[in-house]
Amino acid sequence: MKAISYRAYGGPEVLEYGDLRDPKVGPDSVLVKVRAAAVNPVDWKCRAGHLDGVLDTVFPVVPGWDVSGVVVQPGGAVTEFAVGDEVIGYVREDFLSRGTFAEYVAAPVRTLARKPRNLTWEAAAGLPLTGLTAYQVLHRGLGVKRGETVLVHAAAGGVGSVAVQLARHLGARVIGTASEANHAYVRSLGGEPVTYGEGLAERVRGLAPEGVDAAFDTVGGDTLRISADLLVPDGRLASIADGDVVDYGGRYCFVRPDTEDLTRLADLAEQGVVSVRVAETFPLDRAADAHRRAEAGGAPGKIVVTVEWPDEPVTPDA
Repeated sequence: MKAISYRAYGGPEVLEYGDLRDPKVGPDSVLVKVRAAAVNPVDWKCRAGHLDGVLDTVFPVVPGWDVSGVVVQPGGAVTEFAVGDEVIGYVREDFLSRGTFAEYVAAPVRTLARKPRNLTWEAAAGLPLTGLTAYQVLHRGLGVKRGETVLVHAAAGGVGSVAVQLARHLGARVIGTASEANHAYVRSLGGEPVTYGEGLAERVRGLAPEGVDAAFDTVGGDTLRISADLLVPDGRLASIADGDVVDYGGRYCFVRPDTEDLTRLADLAEQGVVSVRVAETFPLDRAADAHRRAEAGGAPGKIVVTVEWPDEPVTPDA
């Protein structure tokens, strides 16, 4: 199969396009013919070696944890999916090696759910990691309830934009930090935008004088400290960016594959509760450019790598 891989840590230039062997399909996995794979910040952080201290690496590494595609071969013990099923997945294993930037990926069933019928392949590929992150933080990390006020940082970003939509669906009031250029977008999601940077605390206090019930940190550093100071007594704080959150009595969260959660997100997408904005797409052989674009930041939505297939049926090599 054709795939993107890297044989050593480094910048986007280490990404190679070429042939790799087709993945083996274990008893509790399915072989997915990839249609699209989203780029997330963790992808280029892994590629640069920033997660080497917590994840074992087996080179060559195929990057990518998000996927949308079609099941072409179920494993011997799989009853959940059949040939032809359209699926999405957060296909993260406990080590780096077998990712989704390829024509095929062998995905454990615990990482998959059915694809929302109303989403394109590209938008569907952008839902799993960001959606699961937002869902798990709001439900488990923060326990957001109806009528509460929630502060969401980087509210126009991948995780933040889904968090705004989900928190509003839970009945919360949402204040979201964003650049002024993205204020209209945050409003369209149901959030009340405030500009990040110097004076942030005062701007949030202007909207919520008594403080916020929960804060969702996606930035870390000073933003984490400011968030802690903005909480009401007994307010909750969670971060996906900074482990020092525990020093403020908060919770550090790292997204986990979860079929039940992902299925719920797919349902919410079909109901129109959750949407995914795609900023730009790149073909598989230009994945390095997709990484460069994502790493530069500021994209108004998800960066997605697509895999083109001929019209005739395609099966993996024997």
